[in-house]
Amino acid sequence: MTHLIVPVMITFGIFLLAMVAVGFWTYQDTLTFSDFALGGRRLSATVAALSAGASDMSGWLFLGLPGAVYAAGIGATWIAVGLALGTYLNWLLVAPRLRTYTELAGDAKTLSAYLEERFEDGSRMLRLLSATVTVVFFTVYVASGLLAGGVLFEGIFGGGFEFALTVFAVVIVVYTVLGGFRAVSLTHSVQATVMFGAAVALPAIGVGLLGGFGALHGVLTHKSAALLDMGAKAGFDGSRWTSGHPLGTVAVVSLLAWGLGYFGQPHILVRFMSIRSTRDITKARRIGVSWVVVCLAGASLVGLVGIASLDQPLENPETVFIALCTQLVNPWIAGLLLLGVLAAIKSTADSQLLVSAMALTEDFFRAFVRRQASDAVLVLTARATVVAVAVVAYVIALSGGAVLDIVAYAWAGFGAAFGPVILLSLYWPRMTRAGAMAGIVTGAVTVLLWKQIDPLLGPLQSGIYEMVPGVLAATAAALLFGRFVGRPPRRVWSGSMERQNATAVPVG
Repeated sequence: MTHLIVPVMITFGIFLLAMVAVGFWTYQDTLTFSDFALGGRRLSATVAALSAGASDMSGWLFLGLPGAVYAAGIGATWIAVGLALGTYLNWLLVAPRLRTYTELAGDAKTLSAYLEERFEDGSRMLRLLSATVTVVFFTVYVASGLLAGGVLFEGIFGGGFEFALTVFAVVIVVYTVLGGFRAVSLTHSVQATVMFGAAVALPAIGVGLLGGFGALHGVLTHKSAALLDMGAKAGFDGSRWTSGHPLGTVAVVSLLAWGLGYFGQPHILVRFMSIRSTRDITKARRIGVSWVVVCLAGASLVGLVGIASLDQPLENPETVFIALCTQLVNPWIAGLLLLGVLAAIKSTADSQLLVSAMALTEDFFRAFVRRQASDAVLVLTARATVVAVAVVAYVIALSGGAVLDIVAYAWAGFGAAFGPVILLSLYWPRMTRAGAMAGIVTGAVTVLLWKQIDPLLGPLQSGIYEMVPGVLAATAAALLFGRFVGRPPRRVWSGSMERQNATAVPVG
């Protein structure tokens, strides 16, 4: 591993400095709060698509997902199937309407501001509630990104966990504070390209060295037939793979349910809000979905190649990408491939950091403290909150944990709290403010308490991913309260959208 240190330090150093340079370059264009929050709604289809993908696929793409496949076989790829479907449906169903509705809602810069305007909430409680959920879950999510950075550095250098957290936090904070949304989105275009290259190159090299897919299939079958069974989960005890057990309906549904989370992820939805025009969405959808499918397939294949190629079984399956880079390629190529992991970690953490800061600035400070605050004050406040959220996330990350577990928890929280409400707000004109609040509260609370509720079910205990009960409970609450409690909004939003898009190219 020592032969990697110099090449990785050089490639990582150049990359991190380039990201900081983007922050300085975009600083002069970040003049207003709209620039800092949404890049002035000027993102092209390509930048929006790559930024959405890079924001979505965090460090778990090269750590958690390959690790899950390495330990359990292709049965773990049901996650990837669910995510690919969720990505497509999110661009198809949510992107066009959310882009239009948030502009009609007084040029809303956060989901909380949009929901307040959409449901004509004069009490501002809906904004307060949704912003609180955003900050709580995103702080945990940012911590998972910093934790993934620690795993990356520890896997390469054999230590330096706290140092890695510090480096990641400082670099991300610097360019996010300087350039805001524009800096984050532009760096995502570069990082998405690096991630795509790593997801394609490493498994291709591994399969080639094994002698092709036939040879890979033979080795995996020899180790355990369950590794190639989509309906099974292979067992792994740290030294060998066993036949394991069938996945079952509940397990498959839980893995597919990751796709449900897309409709409620603020760091992805904000890319829809910032795209230049609804006319760009069809192109962005094609680019974004293609990018996601290739990256997920490549990352899954990394796990299988690791089983077949590595000399010794890994104590920590989440380091399989790093181990393959160390064993299969020369140090300089390894440094370039490992940039994919670094890019995946940073591209999600900075997005979540920025959205958290926007929630604190727009939905707390501006809404409740200084309603007439100037652009200069708002930008300064946003920059300060970026630092504050990063510090809290840094402290949480120091406690460690499994990257995939933390991501799964935060992903479920957003998916259940916001997903049903966002969809209903876009497609059910008569939904009320009470329905929106009931959906957010029910979804968030169900996810938070599910690990305590599930064991109490006794013989009915399911072990199902908390996303599923969270989404179901939130949808039921939103429909019930949205139909029978409160008055429907006076404004007819669907008609407004039709007029807004009368001259636009269809995006279906």
